[in-house]
Amino acid sequence: MKPLRRLAFISCSTVLALAIAPFAAAQQTGEQVLNTMCAGCHIAADGSFERIDAVRKTPEAWDMTVVRMMRNHHVPLSQDDRTAVVRYLAQTRGLSVKETEGRRYVLEKEPVATDVAPNQMMTETCSRCHSYARVALQRRTPADWEKLLNFHLGQFPTLELQAMARDRDWWTYVNGEVLPFLAKNYPLGQAPKATNAKLSERWVVTGHQPGSGDYSGTLSLKAGEEGYDVSMTLDNKAGSATYQGRGVLLGEGEWRATLSDGKQEIRQVFALNADGSLTGRWFEKSNEVIGGRFIASPVDASPRILAVSPTYLRTGTESEITLVGVGLSGKPVLPKGVTGTVVSQSDTKVVMKLSSEKPWGAVKVSVGKASAPLVVFSKLDGVRVEPEQTIARVGGNGGPIAKVPAQFEAIGLLKGADRKLGTADDIRVGTFDASWAVDNWDEGAAKMQDTKYSGSIEQNGRFTPADAGLNPERPMSTNNLGNLKVIATVDDNGKTLQGEAHLYVTVQRFVDTPIR
Repeated sequence: MKPLRRLAFISCSTVLALAIAPFAAAQQTGEQVLNTMCAGCHIAADGSFERIDAVRKTPEAWDMTVVRMMRNHHVPLSQDDRTAVVRYLAQTRGLSVKETEGRRYVLEKEPVATDVAPNQMMTETCSRCHSYARVALQRRTPADWEKLLNFHLGQFPTLELQAMARDRDWWTYVNGEVLPFLAKNYPLGQAPKATNAKLSERWVVTGHQPGSGDYSGTLSLKAGEEGYDVSMTLDNKAGSATYQGRGVLLGEGEWRATLSDGKQEIRQVFALNADGSLTGRWFEKSNEVIGGRFIASPVDASPRILAVSPTYLRTGTESEITLVGVGLSGKPVLPKGVTGTVVSQSDTKVVMKLSSEKPWGAVKVSVGKASAPLVVFSKLDGVRVEPEQTIARVGGNGGPIAKVPAQFEAIGLLKGADRKLGTADDIRVGTFDASWAVDNWDEGAAKMQDTKYSGSIEQNGRFTPADAGLNPERPMSTNNLGNLKVIATVDDNGKTLQGEAHLYVTVQRFVDTPIR
């Protein structure tokens, strides 16, 4: 097991103002707030805005900056003005969707994303305190990167005394090596042109929610003066839910929305892609671990299969396979050796009964010009637990911070061309039902009886940590932290397969930010 890196983890966070603020008319436009409130400190002789014009960021990062101005420098912004200026900065000084690729997990609150810096230098100087994604989701002039480094030392003067800093001439090292790296790899460049596209009204959506399975549904958008009225219906094996609320499209393609079904409030963090699709993640406001990956396409887009559910077909048995997409007209074309019948078909969904006598491996199923992968297999070669390494956080027990669970899934695998399991060419078959258990990770955990005190796992793979606070039953009345092994047992047609993951049960996140 690789050592635990800084992870983009999960707890109830401060939420971006632009996503939760009411869509009432602001007292001032964002540009007016910039010219009246921000100019007092940031205006330069040539009319530019010092520091502000030298930076490009995500909407969340601009919100963090504005909140810091309000908190540390007592800038008297109303909630409406805060929302307005954050949106304006995101529109005029944002990142392109391409510039955010590979690091969006920290915006989407993805609980399984491992945040890795590009080299040891950046790990030691940046991502030991916050995610490296927080660095990579910025663009600055060389002078402003230098000012940021000075700000860090001024704001956190013990930096030079901390681990991986006190063993070197830290300030010389940071200015001589870190600064040139930042200036070269994350230069200011040009802000992307803010989109003026009017989003389609009708969308087909699909995705996967760990612990609950695949879902499909619809998304309806109605443009208004301040963003969009949004309605989203999701259907899965447990039933159907409809969420309604408001959303906004910022910059080149940053979608943020807040919706509710009357019982649960959820957030949407999506990207508008060059092909017109929306992709990202939605999650519960009160528990960011609970949510799902998401892809949506306008109903009138070019033919495309968005998802196949389930993603596999086992030989020797007939299975119902559902294709979700747009423009799904025409007779389905099945891969060689696979037979079946169409149960129902529309432009957005095709349901088929399929069977095969031979395990063909990774193949494709098509409808018209659209195709998508399907795995045809007879038996699994192994099982992997996802995430392979993660954390949960104790909480509750009368305190103000809720528990943060961890959600696991059992993933079936086939050996790839090298005929070895656990290598890069493994074939990911899909999710499988499993029996779940936890055990002590090592001798130290066994001595502390971590499995007894740290929490419990349900049979849908969700681990719920124990209460926060001292536990008088443990040595020195320590709290309910733990170092655990999570075990998934899959019955593969009579053959038992197991996968394992590493779970740390740790303390609450007392300070939380939109970008961790």
